[in-house]
Amino acid sequence: MVISGAPRPATGFPSPADDYGEGRIDLNRELIPSPLSTFFMRVRGNAMRDEGIHDGDLLVIDRSLNPHVGCVVVAVFEGRFIVRRLCAQPNRPQALQLEGRDGADPPISLDNGQQEGAEVWGVVIHAVHHLKKQANGRKGP
Repeated sequence: MVISGAPRPATGFPSPADDYGEGRIDLNRELIPSPLSTFFMRVRGNAMRDEGIHDGDLLVIDRSLNPHVGCVVVAVFEGRFIVRRLCAQPNRPQALQLEGRDGADPPISLDNGQQEGAEVWGVVIHAVHHLKKQANGRKGP
């Protein structure tokens, strides 16, 4: 006997098909707000491991954003890309520097117009961190 209009009792997990009623998750829309200025880079090294960014992670970088103190940024330093947090210098709050979070790398001053320091290239907006270990013991792809 079926009673129409009566609520159905919950008996387990919801059906995966229920998700289709609200639409699918579009990772392009969720992760890339500015497609023409968004780039992807893979991390090598552990300078930002205390920020949850690990060797092998995939970064989503938006070059249209203005960096501010506290942002994680990609910068160009000595001809290579680096990932660091943008911070104010302790004794000179108007001067900015890049800091790693591994405790091993010294802070790097930003370019003062004489090509001596680093230059911010873009702002990191997402870090895709793999949790599953591969057969060789490494995380990620």
